[in-house]
Amino acid sequence: MKLRWNPIVKKDLQVTARSMRISWGLFAYEAVLTMTFIMALSIIQRSSGVFYGNGNVYGKLIYLFPALAVAQVCIIAMIVPVITASSISGEKERQTFDIMLTTCMSPFSIVLGKVMSAVLRILFFVVAGMPIMALAFVVGGLSWSYLFYFVLTIILLSVLSGSIGILCSAICRRSITAVILSYAFYFVIYGLTFLPMLLKLFMTHAENVGESMLLLLFNPIIFYEEFFMQLMTGNSVFGQSGSMFSRDEVGFITYHLSQGKAWVFVSAACIFLLSLLLLMAAAWKVNPMHSSSGRRRKKK
Repeated sequence: MKLRWNPIVKKDLQVTARSMRISWGLFAYEAVLTMTFIMALSIIQRSSGVFYGNGNVYGKLIYLFPALAVAQVCIIAMIVPVITASSISGEKERQTFDIMLTTCMSPFSIVLGKVMSAVLRILFFVVAGMPIMALAFVVGGLSWSYLFYFVLTIILLSVLSGSIGILCSAICRRSITAVILSYAFYFVIYGLTFLPMLLKLFMTHAENVGESMLLLLFNPIIFYEEFFMQLMTGNSVFGQSGSMFSRDEVGFITYHLSQGKAWVFVSAACIFLLSLLLLMAAAWKVNPMHSSSGRRRKKK
């Protein structure tokens, strides 16, 4: 049985493979990871020599994994919107957008193909960084299954970032405007999801947050913080003794979500659902039936 590729994914990958831009991007990506590895190793060596006096750093080398992982997450979160924000608006600037709509592909297939091509390009970078990441597992004594889980979270983050970028690209006519709007969406998702919790803390004089933290299920920052806490320590950042919040300070749902790895899985599902909604909104915007009706209303 022959595997059917999305035509947009196939075309974008062929164009990417023929360009030197991907090679220079991989070089810069590897350089940043190498510098991060050297800096993290140097900090671990200094802290071990100062605080333990024996210079034994092997027990602390496990922290190379979150250092390298956070560096990759930050890079991917910054570059994916740039890749996808120009996907639809770039077609409009090249005046090929109408031609693309005349194909037999549905608007959702077009949007999904653009995001899938961005995710696959990001996986090129992740695979290229595997040798450096492997050093953290070899010298740190971590289970290799952690690397598999991390790759899954990278794919999830890429889908979310790509969905934000593709929606902004469908809304805007110019690529630079779409990129700026993408980072504005980032501020809404990453920053304003803290607002209910901060308001609750202010109203209760920092005594209780209740269920106001449930909106943080959509926040990738909290998702990764909880993900690394679960992998490295087996504890949650809130809801347990000795953590950020006690049982009396959080709500019933929040506390039970923080038991075990429930928060990680529920947050991953919420982020995926948000990505799907953004993709559907982008497909609705790309659909010529909706855009044409909008133009008629403006003319009236």
